[in-house]
Amino acid sequence: MTFTLSAGATVPYLFVAFFAAAAVSFLLTPLVRRIAIRYDAIDHPDERRVNERPVPRGGGVAVAVAFVGVTLVLLALNAVIRFVAVPASVQLEDLVGLLLGGVLATAFGVIDDSLDLRARWQFGGQLGLALFAIATGYVVTFIAIPGFGFQRLADPVAIGFSVLWIAGMINSINFIDGLDGLSSGIGLIAAVTLGLISLTPQVGGGQPFIAVLCFVLAGSLLGFLRWNFHPATIFAGTSGVMFLGYTLALLSILGTAKVAVAMLVLGVPIIDAFWNIVRRLAQRRSPFSPDRGHLHHRLLDVGLSHRQTVLLIYAICVALAVLALFLTGSAQLYAFAGVFVASGLVLLILARGDSTPDTPDRDV
Repeated sequence: MTFTLSAGATVPYLFVAFFAAAAVSFLLTPLVRRIAIRYDAIDHPDERRVNERPVPRGGGVAVAVAFVGVTLVLLALNAVIRFVAVPASVQLEDLVGLLLGGVLATAFGVIDDSLDLRARWQFGGQLGLALFAIATGYVVTFIAIPGFGFQRLADPVAIGFSVLWIAGMINSINFIDGLDGLSSGIGLIAAVTLGLISLTPQVGGGQPFIAVLCFVLAGSLLGFLRWNFHPATIFAGTSGVMFLGYTLALLSILGTAKVAVAMLVLGVPIIDAFWNIVRRLAQRRSPFSPDRGHLHHRLLDVGLSHRQTVLLIYAICVALAVLALFLTGSAQLYAFAGVFVASGLVLLILARGDSTPDTPDRDV
């Protein structure tokens, strides 16, 4: 992996963006927690949930406010002192789609955190967010096909794939959000990876502006993770799931598409969501019906502790991130295919070794 010549000059601003967002999120999360408790947005222990004590939800609001707020401040500063070049491919409507869409995703999640909407309404909200993103220009027009290189997608196919990508990313984060710090930690790893890959020549000759946005997101997640890691004092909630999935999906499209990179580094939640949907459909159940068939539940069932399970999945994501950084184009898709098959086999082995009947979880 090599970086562009301009990458070194961008590093100080990456650190500023990262730590500023982390500080805002860290300081804001306790306030959001108090508000959640006041309005009874709380996960109470029962047979559907993993937590053994009441834990407020809605922490995603702190992450979203930190990301949007710090990004707006940096955009204003950049307009004055021009510390990083904005790619010609990034237009005003792209920033509107990213920031306003993130606010809308968070707002919809807050409603769900308060009212516990049915899965069909959550899915409708995901589709609505995907269509909003497409309306602001987030369409995957090229995709790497093994053996054929980058191919342009016909407009209907591109729109359909973009809807699938954005809604699927939100749902994948939703499915994996089952243990303390799991979704926020995975999101942190993915954001840093997308930021680093944006500084390499293989992505449009390097896009430091996109890297700054990715590191703002990473910092926002790190500040929140202090309160969300096991034992969590606050959950991300649907507000965090919707915001994180939406923002990661759009950052992977913004500028030069990094969808293949995101597919690989986020392979765990994407593959976990896919195999669980297939399993539920094979059992003639709704793909959104809750159970304990997720990878993290299977790892708990074989004897790993809560923290060990989370750290193991972190390690897998870091390994995939390293692959994403050192592989290019079709090689990333080949790697994803290999991980896809291997993960399916692991889930099958874990499922056969677990005789405990499925019971609902709190994630889906």
